[in-house]
Amino acid sequence: MVTPLGRLIIYTAKRAEMVYFYSRHFGFEEVPQHGDRITELVPRGGACSLLLHAAAKGQRQGQSLVKLVFDVKDVPAFCKEAEGRGLVFGPVHRADGYQFANAKDPSGNSISVSGRAFVK
Repeated sequence: MVTPLGRLIIYTAKRAEMVYFYSRHFGFEEVPQHGDRITELVPRGGACSLLLHAAAKGQRQGQSLVKLVFDVKDVPAFCKEAEGRGLVFGPVHRADGYQFANAKDPSGNSISVSGRAFVK
């Protein structure tokens, strides 16, 4: 039986900045777990949770082949709104009937907003 992706671990040395970033810009809420070294961020409305795990001393921030993609209906409008909150995306690109734009989180991980999920 295949189940949906439930959690994604992001290694970071910037826990507080990451909590603020994903909460402010993408609607995640921190779930306090006293004594746990992992910080869980749960999206409002369900879907995949983010687990922020302390990076080991040898791990380089943002050196990954993974990009977090957030589905939004109106990419340009989302990017303009996000800029007002301090998150600046690169140019909006067009690809096969949808738009997307890229940015980085506080730990240097690639993120994107995309309208692909809304193309029929």
